[in-house]
Amino acid sequence: MISEAIKSAQILVIDDEPVICDGCRMVLSEKGHTVDACRTGKDGMEAVRKDGYEVILLDLKLPDADGMDLLQRLQKEKPRTPVIVMTGFSSVQNAVAAMKQGAFDYLPKPFSDDQLVFAVEKAVAAKRLAEENLALRNQLYAMFDFSNIVGENPQLMQVFDEVRKAAPTDSTILLQGESGTGKELFAKAIHAHSKRSSRQFVAADCSTFSDSLLESELFGHVKGAYTGAVSDKAGIFEMAKGGTLFVDEVANLSLEIQGKLLRVMETQ
Repeated sequence: MISEAIKSAQILVIDDEPVICDGCRMVLSEKGHTVDACRTGKDGMEAVRKDGYEVILLDLKLPDADGMDLLQRLQKEKPRTPVIVMTGFSSVQNAVAAMKQGAFDYLPKPFSDDQLVFAVEKAVAAKRLAEENLALRNQLYAMFDFSNIVGENPQLMQVFDEVRKAAPTDSTILLQGESGTGKELFAKAIHAHSKRSSRQFVAADCSTFSDSLLESELFGHVKGAYTGAVSDKAGIFEMAKGGTLFVDEVANLSLEIQGKLLRVMETQ
């Protein structure tokens, strides 16, 4: 199923066994992939530095290098390139250790053609998805770049400076301004420039909910908490975990809900 969606990928095999190199090249070439092979760790690293491989198949036992050491070097130099380690059945424990050190997957020798193709194309799909996500994050960053917020007023320039200082932190930020002045735009700019930009940006408009409903929306509820609560429901705080929560029109909250919201912000 994966091979139907995976277009040609460039793959490197690092293994000292000719039968493994030739077999991987034959099987993967039939699927439309380009396969290069190296018999030593030194040649493998030189090839990696020259070409942009999408997946690396790495034998843990090489004549001139320790596979685990080579894995660490590959992760340092090519951190976004998935590495599939290959090992004999007697060394599966080493393969598990390699997974803990960041290998994408492992293939115990001998492996079937289907196992090889599935592991490689799963790695290619994961790499391309990660690259797509990175590209979308960069688009988001550009979309909410400060240059897209129009204004040359000195006070607005001061706000830009404050946003640049605040965005990298995990501090709670208060945005004040009349309706239509772009508070949510600034909130999204802060999110796009923060360490949380890869996670969700969640906006909650306090003016659209009653107090009782808003409390449930913000904090969630468990099944049976009130009439009609037929199942557990995650609150907006939980949904935004790891990302950014923008609570809009907070002045419309009752003093009771404001107190609970303040307690959450103070205690995290």
